[in-house]
Amino acid sequence: MSKRDYYEVLGVSRTATDQEMKSAYRRLAVKYHPDKNPGDSSAEEKFKEAAEAYSVLADANQRQRYDHFGHAGVSSGAGQTWGAPGFGGIEDILGDLFGFGDVFGSGRGGARRSTAQRGADLRYDLEITLEEAYAGMTAQLRIPRLETCETCKGNGAAAGSQPETCSNCQGSGQVRYQQGFFSVARTCSVCRGAGRVVKNPCADCHGAGRVEQEKQMEVKIPAGVETGSRLRVQGEGESGTQSGPAGDLYVVIHLAEHERFERQGSNLYVSLPITFAQAALGSDVFVPTIESEEKIKIPTGTQTGTVFRLKNKGMPVLGGRGHGDLFVSVSVVTPTSLTREQRKLLEQLAVVENKDLEDKGLVDKVRDIFG
Repeated sequence: MSKRDYYEVLGVSRTATDQEMKSAYRRLAVKYHPDKNPGDSSAEEKFKEAAEAYSVLADANQRQRYDHFGHAGVSSGAGQTWGAPGFGGIEDILGDLFGFGDVFGSGRGGARRSTAQRGADLRYDLEITLEEAYAGMTAQLRIPRLETCETCKGNGAAAGSQPETCSNCQGSGQVRYQQGFFSVARTCSVCRGAGRVVKNPCADCHGAGRVEQEKQMEVKIPAGVETGSRLRVQGEGESGTQSGPAGDLYVVIHLAEHERFERQGSNLYVSLPITFAQAALGSDVFVPTIESEEKIKIPTGTQTGTVFRLKNKGMPVLGGRGHGDLFVSVSVVTPTSLTREQRKLLEQLAVVENKDLEDKGLVDKVRDIFG
């Protein structure tokens, strides 16, 4: 029986993109997979036919030969089909769909797999003050984590014994099942993929190879960090298993709210209350900074909301040079209670101000008359 056109098998046009062909193959693989159609030889043939078509069309060179010469261009004499470079993508797709790899018995899963696993990464949330973020600091941390058991050195076996090779998978960590024309490798249920079994477990770690301990360490916090800054401490996460490498520790910074300053990036903002007299007459005032105080001049007639900028008085630039700026927003304070002397002075001022307003009104009228 002659083979069907590969594009027809996948149900795509000859101009189909790689993604369109991949999607088409996924649909067919789900529909006709033998696990979903046990005992259905027709479904098995269609599954095999789709896999063959995709293995050819997924490879650019084979697809070009197929487009020019048809099936003859990709036969065993002209090129390879089941061993095509694109066939590895089939195993990736099936692994995503059904949770296994090494279909069709390629032999790659027969060798003993490395069971070493990297330890988990850990996260530590650290709250610091704005002053600590400004100057930088060394934080003392206490990190609970899984560490390699010192008693058994991580192998999980009691003293005088060793883990034994799993008899179910012969140490490979996988068990292969034959299903029709292909085989499926699944994680061994006895050793759970480790390839070995601990029959006499360590009393301290109960065969796990790791124990929970608290690690005390110092971590340097650079100047300029802000909320959300993440510092990576390599190798300070949990220990790996079966001699695997340790994970990393990530220290996530949170800045406590400051009673006076507001931060935006490397700039700081502060509100400065001044009296009516200082605003009207002008004055020299002191502005708080992170480290000390700075004197600034308030010009005569300053209004509420006026902003003064102090260069390089903000936060250090993280990983860079220099500092941000400090922005000072002035607010004129209206007194809520007055002494007798203050009231008298303000009443005198009010008389003068009213006279000024009346004189101004007269001037405006004269200007209106004479244009």
